[in-house]
Amino acid sequence: MFDLEKIIEFDKQLLLMLNGSESLYWDGVMSVYTTTVVWIPFALALVYLLIKNNNIMNFVVLLLMIALVITLTDGITSTICKPLFARFRPTHDPDIMYMVDVVNNYRAYKYGFMSSHAANSFGVAVFVMLLVRHRLLSVSVTVWALINCYSRIYLGVHYPGDILCGALVGILCGALVYRLYSFISDKMRRNYNGWVSDNYTKSGYSVSDVHFMLMVLFGTFALIPVFAFITLHNKFI
Repeated sequence: MFDLEKIIEFDKQLLLMLNGSESLYWDGVMSVYTTTVVWIPFALALVYLLIKNNNIMNFVVLLLMIALVITLTDGITSTICKPLFARFRPTHDPDIMYMVDVVNNYRAYKYGFMSSHAANSFGVAVFVMLLVRHRLLSVSVTVWALINCYSRIYLGVHYPGDILCGALVGILCGALVYRLYSFISDKMRRNYNGWVSDNYTKSGYSVSDVHFMLMVLFGTFALIPVFAFITLHNKFI
Protein backbone atom coordinates (compact mmCIF):
# COMPACT_ATOMS: atom_id res chain seq x y z
CA MET A 1 0.00 0.00 0.00
CA PHE A 2 1.45 3.39 -1.00
CA ASP A 3 2.42 5.96 1.61
CA LEU A 4 0.78 9.27 0.67
CA GLU A 5 2.98 11.27 3.02
CA LYS A 6 6.13 9.91 1.37
CA ILE A 7 4.76 10.68 -2.09
CA ILE A 8 3.95 14.26 -1.06
CA GLU A 9 7.41 14.71 0.46
CA PHE A 10 9.06 13.32 -2.68
CA ASP A 11 6.93 15.69 -4.76
CA LYS A 12 8.19 18.65 -2.72
CA GLN A 13 11.83 17.60 -3.00
CA LEU A 14 11.50 17.05 -6.74
CA LEU A 15 9.96 20.51 -7.09
CA LEU A 16 12.90 22.10 -5.29
CA MET A 17 15.30 20.27 -7.63
CA LEU A 18 13.53 21.44 -10.80
CA ASN A 19 12.30 24.88 -9.77
CA GLY A 20 13.99 28.08 -10.90
CA SER A 21 17.59 28.88 -11.74
CA GLU A 22 20.23 31.52 -11.10
CA SER A 23 19.63 33.00 -14.55
CA LEU A 24 17.52 36.13 -14.97
CA TYR A 25 17.46 35.36 -18.70
CA TRP A 26 15.84 31.94 -18.20
CA ASP A 27 13.44 33.50 -15.72
CA GLY A 28 12.36 35.76 -18.57
CA VAL A 29 12.09 32.90 -21.06
CA MET A 30 9.82 30.86 -18.78
CA SER A 31 7.72 33.90 -17.89
CA VAL A 32 7.12 34.64 -21.57
CA TYR A 33 6.50 30.98 -22.44
CA THR A 34 3.75 30.55 -19.87
CA THR A 35 1.74 33.58 -20.99
CA THR A 36 -1.32 33.08 -23.18
CA VAL A 37 -0.81 36.02 -25.52
CA VAL A 38 2.45 34.69 -26.99
CA TRP A 39 0.58 31.65 -28.35
CA ILE A 40 -2.13 33.62 -30.20
CA PRO A 41 -0.35 33.24 -33.59
CA PHE A 42 -0.14 29.47 -33.04
CA ALA A 43 -3.86 29.35 -32.20
CA LEU A 44 -4.65 31.34 -35.34
CA ALA A 45 -2.49 28.96 -37.41
CA LEU A 46 -4.53 26.06 -36.02
CA VAL A 47 -7.75 27.84 -36.98
CA TYR A 48 -6.31 28.42 -40.47
CA LEU A 49 -5.48 24.71 -40.77
CA LEU A 50 -8.97 23.70 -39.74
CA ILE A 51 -10.85 26.14 -41.94
CA LYS A 52 -8.68 25.36 -45.00
CA ASN A 53 -9.30 21.62 -44.72
CA ASN A 54 -12.95 21.44 -43.69
CA ASN A 55 -16.30 22.70 -44.86
CA ILE A 56 -17.98 25.33 -42.70
CA MET A 57 -20.17 22.87 -40.81
CA ASN A 58 -17.27 20.61 -39.92
CA PHE A 59 -15.10 23.62 -39.02
CA VAL A 60 -17.74 24.86 -36.57
CA VAL A 61 -18.01 21.40 -35.03
CA LEU A 62 -14.23 21.25 -34.61
CA LEU A 63 -14.14 24.64 -32.88
CA LEU A 64 -16.89 23.43 -30.55
CA MET A 65 -14.93 20.25 -29.85
CA ILE A 66 -11.75 22.17 -28.97
CA ALA A 67 -13.81 24.49 -26.77
CA LEU A 68 -15.29 21.39 -25.11
CA VAL A 69 -11.80 19.99 -24.44
CA ILE A 70 -10.75 23.21 -22.71
CA THR A 71 -14.04 23.48 -20.82
CA LEU A 72 -13.67 19.94 -19.52
CA THR A 73 -9.99 20.18 -18.60
CA ASP A 74 -10.35 23.58 -16.96
CA GLY A 75 -13.58 22.59 -15.24
CA ILE A 76 -12.15 19.39 -13.78
CA THR A 77 -8.87 20.94 -12.63
CA SER A 78 -9.83 24.47 -11.60
CA THR A 79 -13.52 24.26 -10.73
CA ILE A 80 -13.57 20.82 -9.11
CA CYS A 81 -10.12 19.62 -8.03
CA LYS A 82 -8.43 22.79 -6.75
CA PRO A 83 -11.14 23.70 -4.21
CA LEU A 84 -11.84 20.02 -3.43
CA PHE A 85 -8.26 19.02 -2.59
CA ALA A 86 -7.20 22.51 -1.44
CA ARG A 87 -3.52 21.68 -1.87
CA PHE A 88 -1.35 24.75 -1.58
CA ARG A 89 0.83 25.74 -4.49
CA PRO A 90 4.55 25.65 -3.65
CA THR A 91 4.50 29.45 -3.51
CA HIS A 92 1.81 29.31 -0.77
CA ASP A 93 2.87 26.13 1.04
CA PRO A 94 4.08 27.11 4.56
CA ASP A 95 6.59 24.22 4.50
CA ILE A 96 8.58 25.40 1.47
CA MET A 97 7.21 28.75 0.25
CA TYR A 98 10.38 30.58 1.31
CA MET A 99 12.61 28.03 -0.42
CA VAL A 100 10.84 28.30 -3.80
CA ASP A 101 12.36 30.47 -6.51
CA VAL A 102 9.74 32.90 -7.82
CA VAL A 103 9.92 35.22 -10.81
CA ASN A 104 8.67 38.82 -10.59
CA ASN A 105 6.91 37.87 -7.34
CA TYR A 106 4.43 35.76 -9.34
CA ARG A 107 2.76 33.35 -6.90
CA ALA A 108 -0.67 32.73 -8.50
CA TYR A 109 -3.83 31.70 -6.65
CA LYS A 110 -3.15 29.65 -3.50
CA TYR A 111 -4.39 26.19 -4.61
CA GLY A 112 -2.65 24.24 -7.37
CA PHE A 113 -3.82 20.62 -7.58
CA MET A 114 -4.41 19.83 -10.44
CA SER A 115 -2.61 22.00 -13.00
CA SER A 116 -5.06 23.52 -15.48
CA HIS A 117 -2.11 24.62 -17.68
CA ALA A 118 -1.01 20.99 -18.01
CA ALA A 119 -4.55 19.75 -18.57
CA ASN A 120 -5.42 22.39 -21.17
CA SER A 121 -2.11 21.96 -23.03
CA PHE A 122 -2.26 18.18 -23.23
CA GLY A 123 -6.00 18.16 -23.92
CA VAL A 124 -5.59 20.35 -27.01
CA ALA A 125 -2.35 18.60 -28.04
CA VAL A 126 -3.92 15.12 -27.94
CA PHE A 127 -7.02 16.25 -29.81
CA VAL A 128 -4.92 17.88 -32.54
CA MET A 129 -2.62 14.84 -32.80
CA LEU A 130 -5.53 12.45 -33.23
CA LEU A 131 -7.28 14.79 -35.65
CA VAL A 132 -4.43 15.64 -38.04
CA ARG A 133 -2.25 12.51 -37.73
CA HIS A 134 1.04 14.01 -38.85
CA ARG A 135 4.14 12.68 -37.08
CA LEU A 136 6.18 15.89 -36.88
CA LEU A 137 3.14 17.87 -35.74
CA SER A 138 2.41 15.26 -33.04
CA VAL A 139 5.99 15.44 -31.73
CA SER A 140 5.99 19.24 -31.88
CA VAL A 141 2.74 19.80 -29.97
CA THR A 142 3.87 17.23 -27.39
CA VAL A 143 7.11 19.21 -26.87
CA TRP A 144 5.04 22.41 -26.68
CA ALA A 145 2.84 20.91 -23.97
CA LEU A 146 5.79 19.48 -22.02
CA ILE A 147 7.65 22.80 -21.94
CA ASN A 148 4.44 24.54 -20.94
CA CYS A 149 4.20 22.11 -18.02
CA TYR A 150 7.83 22.56 -17.01
CA SER A 151 7.47 26.35 -17.09
CA ARG A 152 4.93 26.06 -14.24
CA ILE A 153 7.40 24.04 -12.16
CA TYR A 154 10.20 26.46 -13.01
CA LEU A 155 8.08 29.39 -11.84
CA GLY A 156 7.28 27.52 -8.63
CA VAL A 157 3.50 27.61 -8.98
CA HIS A 158 2.98 23.85 -9.39
CA TYR A 159 4.39 20.66 -7.95
CA PRO A 160 5.38 17.91 -10.42
CA GLY A 161 2.44 15.90 -9.05
CA ASP A 162 0.05 18.73 -9.97
CA ILE A 163 1.48 18.67 -13.48
CA LEU A 164 1.36 14.89 -13.89
CA CYS A 165 -2.26 14.58 -12.77
CA GLY A 166 -3.29 17.59 -14.84
CA ALA A 167 -1.59 16.15 -17.92
CA LEU A 168 -3.38 12.80 -17.43
CA VAL A 169 -6.72 14.61 -17.22
CA GLY A 170 -5.86 16.49 -20.40
CA ILE A 171 -4.87 13.33 -22.29
CA LEU A 172 -8.09 11.60 -21.24
CA CYS A 173 -10.31 14.56 -22.13
CA GLY A 174 -8.57 15.12 -25.48
CA ALA A 175 -8.98 11.45 -26.43
CA LEU A 176 -12.62 11.24 -25.30
CA VAL A 177 -13.63 14.42 -27.11
CA TYR A 178 -11.89 13.16 -30.25
CA ARG A 179 -13.97 9.97 -30.02
CA LEU A 180 -17.08 12.13 -29.78
CA TYR A 181 -15.93 14.14 -32.80
CA SER A 182 -15.30 10.93 -34.77
CA PHE A 183 -18.85 9.79 -34.04
CA ILE A 184 -20.30 13.15 -35.13
CA SER A 185 -18.03 13.29 -38.19
CA ASP A 186 -19.17 9.85 -39.30
CA LYS A 187 -22.78 10.98 -39.03
CA MET A 188 -21.96 14.07 -41.10
CA ARG A 189 -20.24 11.87 -43.72
CA ARG A 190 -17.27 14.13 -44.31
CA ASN A 191 -15.95 13.79 -47.86
CA TYR A 192 -12.46 12.22 -48.20
CA ASN A 193 -12.10 12.38 -52.00
CA GLY A 194 -8.55 12.78 -53.29
CA TRP A 195 -6.83 12.35 -49.93
CA VAL A 196 -4.82 9.26 -50.82
CA SER A 197 -1.64 11.19 -51.60
CA ASP A 198 1.69 12.25 -50.10
CA ASN A 199 0.26 15.77 -50.11
CA TYR A 200 -2.23 14.86 -47.38
CA THR A 201 -2.05 13.30 -43.92
CA LYS A 202 -3.82 10.04 -43.10
CA SER A 203 -6.84 12.00 -41.94
CA GLY A 204 -6.92 14.19 -45.04
CA TYR A 205 -5.20 17.40 -43.94
CA SER A 206 -3.01 19.22 -46.43
CA VAL A 207 0.65 18.66 -45.56
CA SER A 208 1.52 22.15 -46.77
CA ASP A 209 -1.03 23.63 -44.35
CA VAL A 210 0.40 21.48 -41.54
CA HIS A 211 3.88 22.77 -42.42
CA PHE A 212 2.58 26.35 -42.17
CA MET A 213 1.24 25.64 -38.70
CA LEU A 214 4.59 24.11 -37.73
CA MET A 215 6.41 27.14 -39.10
CA VAL A 216 4.34 29.40 -36.84
CA LEU A 217 5.00 27.12 -33.85
CA PHE A 218 8.76 26.96 -34.47
CA GLY A 219 8.81 30.70 -35.12
CA THR A 220 7.19 31.31 -31.74
CA PHE A 221 9.71 28.99 -30.09
CA ALA A 222 12.48 31.06 -31.68
CA LEU A 223 11.00 34.43 -30.74
CA ILE A 224 10.37 33.68 -27.07
CA PRO A 225 14.10 33.90 -26.15
CA VAL A 226 14.30 37.16 -28.12
CA PHE A 227 11.34 38.61 -26.20
CA ALA A 228 12.96 37.48 -22.95
CA PHE A 229 16.24 39.20 -23.88
CA ILE A 230 14.45 42.44 -24.81
CA THR A 231 12.51 42.37 -21.53
CA LEU A 232 15.71 41.79 -19.55
CA HIS A 233 17.53 44.53 -21.45
CA ASN A 234 14.73 47.06 -20.85
CA LYS A 235 14.69 46.15 -17.16
CA PHE A 236 18.28 47.26 -16.66
CA ILE A 237 18.47 50.39 -18.84
